[in-house]
Amino acid sequence: MIDAQLRARAQEWMDDDPDPTTRAALRGLLDQASGEGPEAEAAAEELADAFDGTLAFGTAGLRGRMGPGPQRMNLAVVSRAARGLAEHLLGELGGGGTDAAPLVVIGHDARHHSEAFARESAAIMTAAGCRVILSDGHCPTPLVAFATRHLDADAGVVVTASHNPPADNGYKVYLGGRASDADGRGVQIVPPSDAQIAARIAAVGPVREIPRAESGWATMDPAVPEAYLEAISTILQPDSPREARIVHTAMHGVGGATAIAALHRNGFTDVHSVAKQADPDPDFPTVAFPNPEEKGAIDLALELARTVEADVVIANDPDADRCAAAVVDPHLGGWRMLTGDELGVLLGARLMRVHGTRGVFANSVVSSRWLSRVAEAEGRGSATTLTGFKWISRAPGIVFGYEEAIGYCVLPDVVRDKDGLSTALLVAEAAADARSRGRSLVEDLDDLARSTGLFATSQLSIRVTELSERDVMMARLREQPPRSLAGSVVTEVHDLAEGSVATTGLPPTDGVLLATADDSRVIVRPSGTEPKLKCYIEVHEAVDPEADVAALGAVRTSAAAHLEQITQEMRTALTGA
Repeated sequence: MIDAQLRARAQEWMDDDPDPTTRAALRGLLDQASGEGPEAEAAAEELADAFDGTLAFGTAGLRGRMGPGPQRMNLAVVSRAARGLAEHLLGELGGGGTDAAPLVVIGHDARHHSEAFARESAAIMTAAGCRVILSDGHCPTPLVAFATRHLDADAGVVVTASHNPPADNGYKVYLGGRASDADGRGVQIVPPSDAQIAARIAAVGPVREIPRAESGWATMDPAVPEAYLEAISTILQPDSPREARIVHTAMHGVGGATAIAALHRNGFTDVHSVAKQADPDPDFPTVAFPNPEEKGAIDLALELARTVEADVVIANDPDADRCAAAVVDPHLGGWRMLTGDELGVLLGARLMRVHGTRGVFANSVVSSRWLSRVAEAEGRGSATTLTGFKWISRAPGIVFGYEEAIGYCVLPDVVRDKDGLSTALLVAEAAADARSRGRSLVEDLDDLARSTGLFATSQLSIRVTELSERDVMMARLREQPPRSLAGSVVTEVHDLAEGSVATTGLPPTDGVLLATADDSRVIVRPSGTEPKLKCYIEVHEAVDPEADVAALGAVRTSAAAHLEQITQEMRTALTGA
């Protein structure tokens, strides 16, 4: 059921694959595809997909499903990436095999094959002439981002797929030290570095011929994780309240021990871990999708919170670079998760008003405008960037940055990326402060709404089977944008792909921005990691500065209905249905 050309490519791959596990898996697929029936058809489809091009190395590094073939994450693909990155660093910096050689920090999460991928990377980069420091076992992603800056390393690598499904893995790259650009050390790669590294990877020869060292790399000194804990503790005010009952879930990831250690050392001792999710488990057995944002992912945490009568639930994703929070909402009379935008404005406002932090408060274009309105009112600078922390972290003068997908950078001088562990400390402080005042974090949000109006956000995701479907929908939107949304005239349409620095402050990116007369906003863009078209919808509702709880509840209800109406109209505009 497969043609001779595909079979030949598969055989060539198998002959060069250094991993007996993926070689055996590929042999099994070839044997299955040689038969008949549904299983043979499925095997043939898998082979065709696995060999349809090469897993692209971009600004997020590599990420994809594990398995044999160039379109999958496996030891062969990782080996090429490690050699290509080493060649890039040596080409830029020189000094191979000397004290001036590029210094690379490598860490990994607890997913299947992550440790093997990290150790193979250490062996290859050491053999190439780099100096390598490998984490002592699995570790949170923010620790590698910190170590890249703290040790003045020239690059950092984390083998992780963050909150992706169990079948996935990835290869995340930071540049630092002499390899960094003018925007800072330990920041995710951006163009042109991504293309330069990709070109080096493409030029790597047969995988079996890549030199590998048997030793020669160093193991990360325990002083580095200790320095990280000390550094993130500076996010707290020395005299801030510490009395809060906290439920924490690590979502079967690698951040649990570090999160608990950070909370305990800073006086948050009433912490309850979700036992079934506390230890790393690459199969993520209690969740369908290991992302705190997904429906049902924090159900166990909420159940424990009700039992112990907690003040706040703090959830980290599996590699602990993201953080979510849930609280009791007095408007609903029960627990709910704060949206990424709500937590973003809460934390940003806290840094401005309570900590007195001065500088630039940044967020991505698809995140809420609420933070910038608060910053304006507080006499602080604000910045809107392209999507992703590779851009947010580069905002000049940044002191705080966030994106709606529960990513927060609260200490840019410590970790120039999203960090779910330092964020967890700031959330704990905010919850303890609210408790000391007999309030909830939702009531603090209400206070912000009284001063700026209520900004409410939601998303519409349209999953596609063929990426061309996204192109069709984007073309339809560009050619025939809606004239009104929820009864309000669309006053602005910006094609973000054309570049709109003058109007939005952003360089070109694939997306369309719609703005209405009533200050609602919609941004439509293709997902960078999934076969989806995503719509980020925001409404702005006026709030009386003297509004009581009941009045604010009515505004929230109105905002929810407004969001739902725009959602349905955008679905029709994009799909034609």
